[in-house]
Amino acid sequence: DEPLGLSSLLPPPPSLPSKARFHLFPSLPPQTHPHPPPALQPFLFPRHRRRRRRRGGREVGGHPSAGPSAAVAGIEGPQSVAEAASVLAAIILVHEGGHFLAATLQGIRVSKFAVGFGPVLASFVAGGVEYSLRAFPLGGFVGFPDDDPDSDVPPDDADLLKNRPVLDRILVVSAGVAANVVFAYLIVFAQVLTVGLPVQEPVPGLLVPEVRPGSAAARDGLRPGDVILGINGATAPSVSELVDVIKTSAGRNVAMTVAREGTKSVELSVVPDENADGTGRIGVQLSPNYRLSKVRAKNLAQASVFASREFLGLSATVLDGLKQTFLNFSQSASKVSGPVAIIAVGAEVARSSSDGLFQFAAVINLNLAVINLLPLPALDGGSLALILVEAARGGRKIPREVEQRIMSSGILVVVMLGLFLIVRDTLNLDFIKEML
Repeated sequence: DEPLGLSSLLPPPPSLPSKARFHLFPSLPPQTHPHPPPALQPFLFPRHRRRRRRRGGREVGGHPSAGPSAAVAGIEGPQSVAEAASVLAAIILVHEGGHFLAATLQGIRVSKFAVGFGPVLASFVAGGVEYSLRAFPLGGFVGFPDDDPDSDVPPDDADLLKNRPVLDRILVVSAGVAANVVFAYLIVFAQVLTVGLPVQEPVPGLLVPEVRPGSAAARDGLRPGDVILGINGATAPSVSELVDVIKTSAGRNVAMTVAREGTKSVELSVVPDENADGTGRIGVQLSPNYRLSKVRAKNLAQASVFASREFLGLSATVLDGLKQTFLNFSQSASKVSGPVAIIAVGAEVARSSSDGLFQFAAVINLNLAVINLLPLPALDGGSLALILVEAARGGRKIPREVEQRIMSSGILVVVMLGLFLIVRDTLNLDFIKEML
């Protein structure tokens, strides 16, 4: 078989030759629009850019917010994990369905359609195609009989993928990416029509999402959920303004006006502790204060406008993330996530709000589409590059040995990286840490 599809970092089974496609899940940069689900923010915001543009929290006198590994560490709840895994499985199914439909609609022979890798759990044959569900549902492939030694199809059959014109093969290879892009748009469209798009409206004050136990803030009366309305007589301070005041006020009283649930306002006097460098710290996380509402389309025309705007914003986020990954590779390499981290983030999104699964699914779809277009061996873009080289050579095919060598080298790198990510993310799970 000549497999074509998505493997989500798991190596193909031994029976598969060396052209299985693999896909990485890098974390993405800050969104250009202000409403990612909170649980999705660690996955969307790399730490090296978070301080400059993100709308999430900033910690004063504490450690930076965690990245995707924090979501992995906190994975729990079988229902949320099942929901996230189902989303990932659906994305895989759509991707492979794109390859499959592009081939069968052109009359190209297909021998296998599989979701997952490893041992076959269930299978059936219809129309000469073996459909199977395999043990590890973190990838999939579409198989072609081009190089199957057990196939009874003559090697010169005009309906084999390798014997089709360049354009036919380009359509088959790129169809998985196209399917993910269309699926992402439909997900956003469905969100607009059903639950609506979340919109954050700024309101006065700074939210205190977290207060570190034993810190100056905790000692002097600040509580999680408080909203700081004023500081030293000044109203509506920004995050940077408050941070500057705290840093320059070590050991001195800082008067704060705080809004607290159930009360009008509370006057507090907080004395920042002193760091080794002489700056002050109080041990809280700060975030701009927003009121969350939802915008739901009133008709299909409005839904199309809202969905298109959101889709373009998410697409820009993914493209910007890819650019930042390459431009800041030394900083962003540690943010690359495997399937375990993807499911962990999705589970956290599902626990916080099932509505967030819409955006989670759209982001993963677009992420896969962009990554798969990279002209790297073992990705769909690598296959496209080889086909384009063949076209540039006037239709003269690249020697099979050369093509297999290129793909095999790429797969070896991706398999090693994939295994590393799976092991790393699995070891970050809380229940695994407790066992070790």
